[in-house]
Amino acid sequence: MIDRTFDPTTLLNAARDAFAPALKAQQEGFKNVERLARLQFAFFGDMLESSLARVNATLSATSPTELFSKQNDLNSQFVDKLRSRAQEFATVTSEIQTQIGQLGNQIAAKAVHARKAA
Repeated sequence: MIDRTFDPTTLLNAARDAFAPALKAQQEGFKNVERLARLQFAFFGDMLESSLARVNATLSATSPTELFSKQNDLNSQFVDKLRSRAQEFATVTSEIQTQIGQLGNQIAAKAVHARKAA
């Protein structure tokens, strides 16, 4: 026979400890998805801004030479923006990979500690 009484606090604490790494991973995942979505939003904003500038340059140009010059300047500006966005994206993805690695190490260390304790 079992002489122990049912203790819901112990059960809830055990469940909380068991699911804490998954909860943290989920929270970090949502934060990272939001960061990537903001980067994409900024990129599409740059594209829209560049498109509107091109239309404005086309409508305001008085000669083909002036149009070509304006379009060339706009292309240069857009490429510079894209280059900076690509660097920013690479930095963010590198940070995300580092976070995932650290989280995996923490989960593994906690599992090893729990195994030793049992």
